[in-house]
Amino acid sequence: MADEEHEGASIQEQLIEACRNNNTELFHEVLEDKGDDEIARLLNETTTVLGSHLYHEAASRGNYEIIDTLLDQPDFECDPISRVDGDTPLHAAIRWINSEPPEQREFGNALVEMMLEAGSSTRTKNKGGLTPLQLVDPRNTGLRELIQKHEYASLNAGDFVNADEISSKAVKSAQQSAALAEEEENDDEAEFSGSDEEERAEFERRRKAGR
Repeated sequence: MADEEHEGASIQEQLIEACRNNNTELFHEVLEDKGDDEIARLLNETTTVLGSHLYHEAASRGNYEIIDTLLDQPDFECDPISRVDGDTPLHAAIRWINSEPPEQREFGNALVEMMLEAGSSTRTKNKGGLTPLQLVDPRNTGLRELIQKHEYASLNAGDFVNADEISSKAVKSAQQSAALAEEEENDDEAEFSGSDEEERAEFERRRKAGR
């Protein structure tokens, strides 16, 4: 049992171990008799001797399951700052992705997407003055595009549509306007055939007035 394996360890030490080892069973066992306020305090205030939070410990190892569990907890802080380098957990996750082989990028990008959807900030700079996006390996274009898309969505306060949708809608609108104008002009031409000088003059007047 987890109680026997971790006998003598404090709750904070057990939580750190759970986050480092992606151990959701230990995590739940440690917190099973705690109220929401105490859970929030433990998860947001527990740090390692180097000043990293639980979220940093999980993110720096790409531990998807424990991160998913952390993000489900009440009043969980998405952007704690580490003491040594000023990183957020998003910075830590990107450093981990950069250190992994290209085959891990799809998994790593999915991890970052989950963190972004849960509220991780893309704008916070660490002590080196770098945002998470600036840490991304330039060869990982998928991750760069993912973060940029999220930044654009944040700026538009939930009214985000991707660039393809914007372009498609603009083209469609222009086509509809052009078709309507052409239809109106054809209607005018049908009404004023130009066989009579007076009708032609009236047609030209109406066409100019409509511009």
